[in-house]
Amino acid sequence: MKEKIHPDYKIVDVTCACGAQFKTGSTKNTDVIKLDICNQCHPFYSGKQKRVESGGRVDRFRKRFGKSGLK
Repeated sequence: MKEKIHPDYKIVDVTCACGAQFKTGSTKNTDVIKLDICNQCHPFYSGKQKRVESGGRVDRFRKRFGKSGLK
């Protein structure tokens, strides 16, 4: 590899808005990286995500006119 063309890679502290802290490697010229959301407070990863099942046209039709539909 060529010398002096690659950025410096160093260990930095990462701080989330929820208070979680961990270390990771980065080429950024800072000692602390601040995040808005991480894997501990993200709804998908923490299991707090609510799924909204939106029915399609057929489901809406069946709700409106009954399960038998048209005969």
